[in-house]
Amino acid sequence: MKLDRMIGILSILLQQEKVTAPYLAERFEVSRRTISRDIEALCMAGIPLVTEQGQKGGISIMEGYKIDRTLLSTSDMQAILAGLRSLDSVSGTRRYAQLMEKLSAGSSGVLTGDSHILIDLSSWYRESLAPKIEQIHCAILTARKISFTYYAPKGESWRTIEPCHLVFQWSSWYVWGFCLARQDFRLFKLNRMTDLQMGDSFERRAVSLPDLSSEHVFPHGYWVKARVQPAYRWRLVEEYGPDSFIEEADGTLLFASGFVDKTSIIGWITSFGDGAELLEPEEFRKDVVDFAKGILKQYEKT
Repeated sequence: MKLDRMIGILSILLQQEKVTAPYLAERFEVSRRTISRDIEALCMAGIPLVTEQGQKGGISIMEGYKIDRTLLSTSDMQAILAGLRSLDSVSGTRRYAQLMEKLSAGSSGVLTGDSHILIDLSSWYRESLAPKIEQIHCAILTARKISFTYYAPKGESWRTIEPCHLVFQWSSWYVWGFCLARQDFRLFKLNRMTDLQMGDSFERRAVSLPDLSSEHVFPHGYWVKARVQPAYRWRLVEEYGPDSFIEEADGTLLFASGFVDKTSIIGWITSFGDGAELLEPEEFRKDVVDFAKGILKQYEKT
């Protein structure tokens, strides 16, 4: 918060000739002594600030000091606001919008000038995600362990981790932390976590930042080719892009892309019903048939 406040103070001083310490204290909801310490820190950082006593006194940037008084342009502020609004969509609060109001130093025109970019990161699971994000964020800030039941394709397990970062990637929220069971850093999807509990404090260790490239997280174990009916062109474009297929003479779409494992291949191809045929890997064609027979057998019971 101190850094945010100091940036806010500097932004105000760049846009106003002179302000008083009581004004800044009220603005940022801190004591005058805290504002005095912030002013000293800014001076130590090389910003020449002048404090004048008396009725017309106040704090200002030294006259003649060359500095761009428009620290952020209007377009810059609008872009930042769009991002901050997207974070507010997660928790349903105005916390980040209020931060923006402080940083904008009263430039209300900036805040309302561009409402054409709307970003909502809350997803369908907003009610269950928001408390998890808040609790994990608090655990990260206070260096406390978290424990939870985790549901993965290989089964469910009880995990305890030292949380390091909240990550929004691939349209989902994750927490990156040091897993005590695996003795290594791991990425956990919040929607697969239940029974979240805050634990004891931990000593922060050197954090290895996650490699979030799709090649690392979802390595291609198999190369898939499939013939897809034209009615599903929209889905191929949405999921894999327009370069993932070529149109054949009869109008069908010859699709090619990498997949992680056999389970994901069979699940993906069968989700088209009779609208797609798996061509390669050829050895998986029998698995698709067995999968379909299993579904048929299940429904024949009724």
